[in-house]
Amino acid sequence: MLSISRACTAEDFTIGGELCRSFGAWDAEACRAYDIPSEVVATFFHSEDDEALAAKYSQADAPLLLARWHGEPAGCIALAPFDEGAAEIHKFYVDSAFRGRGIGKALLQAILAEASKGSRSMLLLHTTVYMKSAVSLYEAFGFTPCPPFRDIPDVIKHTEVFMKRPIDSHSIIV
Repeated sequence: MLSISRACTAEDFTIGGELCRSFGAWDAEACRAYDIPSEVVATFFHSEDDEALAAKYSQADAPLLLARWHGEPAGCIALAPFDEGAAEIHKFYVDSAFRGRGIGKALLQAILAEASKGSRSMLLLHTTVYMKSAVSLYEAFGFTPCPPFRDIPDVIKHTEVFMKRPIDSHSIIV
């Protein structure tokens, strides 16, 4: 059974931190096939500890959602303000032991519902070409490519994918 809840307690943020560290280890390994030093990816994308996650994702408009499968931590996704008009998806990860069960789809639906509660009109995300399943899922939910919205190190520019979609009260069900 799948459950999705907002991280609220220190224990929740420890679980979120563990999932994010697993994501970082996977990302650092996957980027090597694209001639990217793993330390660049780890430093640029995966350097937050549990306390930093708690500080960033304890705000009303910045949730960190945790997915549990039969009570076991299975995945996470976060949303943070980008600017006055946009919010950005972060920390989207499903543990490899839990993939293929619809958890990523459920997490993305849940974060879209959270985004629709706010006042921003655009949802942004930044991913990479080697996260093919994630890119396909984003496209299924109506995200389209957009110009880069942040500076990134030259050594990773050849793999980066920036996407956007309007935030509305009608979540796309796929």
